Amino acid sequence: MLKRKWTSSMILLSLGLALTTFTPAPASQPVIAAGSGAHWSYEGSTGPEHWGDLSEAYQICKVGKQQSPINIDTDETTEHDNDKGFTTKYKPSLFTISNNGHTIQANATSQDNTLLIDGKAYYLLQFHFHTPSEHTIDGKASPLEVHFVHKSADGQLAVLGILIKEGKASTALSEMWSKLPKKETNTDIKLAKTIDINQLLPSDKDSFRYAGSLTTPSCNEGIKWTVLDDPITMSPSQLKAFQAIFPNNSRPVQPVHDRVIHQYD
Repeated sequence: MLKRKWTSSMILLSLGLALTTFTPAPASQPVIAAGSGAHWSYEGSTGPEHWGDLSEAYQICKVGKQQSPINIDTDETTEHDNDKGFTTKYKPSLFTISNNGHTIQANATSQDNTLLIDGKAYYLLQFHFHTPSEHTIDGKASPLEVHFVHKSADGQLAVLGILIKEGKASTALSEMWSKLPKKETNTDIKLAKTIDINQLLPSDKDSFRYAGSLTTPSCNEGIKWTVLDDPITMSPSQLKAFQAIFPNNSRPVQPVHDRVIHQYD
């Protein structure tokens, strides 16, 4: 049953990336940080409020109408009952990790992990973290957020965002967390053990979907965003370990404008 709380026209943009084959994301060229131009950061004169002025390639950061992240107002969503919204085919896989100067990133070494949205397959490229969370739900942020970045065969990006709160330790990330690179790396660090992405998903997979953008320069739009309603947990020491390296690496929420936020229960 489809229940419409709020309606408006949603514009779906195509990112138009040229790559059509799977390529693991190297440390020096993180897919989520697509811009390779002017230096940017999370504070001062190169911080988020100035990104759009740093380079012509970043102009959409300030003029775009489908920017991410956003605050998800659960009273202003279009609800889809009895519809999962997405499915996953994840299995234990090997990853390498890197510090790209903006976040800690785990890079896929195979094409074994798949996100399915409306029957279309998106293959996992990498996942990385932001503190505090970039997305908020009803105005509430979490200490951390993980973004799983996927790409389809025709080059479209789909990102699965999961908020992380303080609680039980994440055993799935124990090896990765023991090897977190404190400084920017030029080469990836190989992990000896596999990571099962299934263990990084909450049991309840109610979600929100909207048309958005990269949350870092060049802020390209045309990104299919899915944000889960329920968080996962990390221990206080795990949260502090990341925050010691990146005390603040999140972009503030952006205006929703006329976008529809779909809620899947």
